[in-house]
Amino acid sequence: MLKTTIASLAVAMALSCPSYALAQGRPSQDFIKKAIEGNLAEVAVGQLAQQKGNSEGVKNFGRQLETDHSAANQKAMSVATSMGVTPPTGPNKHQREVYQKLSKLSGAAFDRAFIKEAMTDHKKDVAEYEKEAKRQNDPVAGYAGETLPALQNHLKMAESLSAAKTQ
Repeated sequence: MLKTTIASLAVAMALSCPSYALAQGRPSQDFIKKAIEGNLAEVAVGQLAQQKGNSEGVKNFGRQLETDHSAANQKAMSVATSMGVTPPTGPNKHQREVYQKLSKLSGAAFDRAFIKEAMTDHKKDVAEYEKEAKRQNDPVAGYAGETLPALQNHLKMAESLSAAKTQ
């Protein structure tokens, strides 16, 4: 009876370990996929801001987004590859909808909507990246920690542009 119980426990532990390992890896895989989608979206919106921006501040911010998120995406793609994760090839549905909405605007209306979207998106991103950066011994956490200062800077830039527009 004791041997059967011990054998059953050993089998249960062996079966639970792989699923535990997969469960631990899944949030990181999901995060890196979302990060790549976000980077691709930010590059596209940054390019749009350079084309359609009414103010030099918006155009410069768009240029900064394109530069920083292109570099961040190279890092994210490298992390995804090292994890065996197939990276997304474009932004998600919501991000595509935001791009479409912004692409129909021009002048000051574009600037206002772009700044509002940038603030909302970067507030959410900063919170998600802060959370992810706290993980231990995880390449995705390393990526999140390296990328976080640029995202925080983008949020400050968007807030500064917003304050300038409301004055």
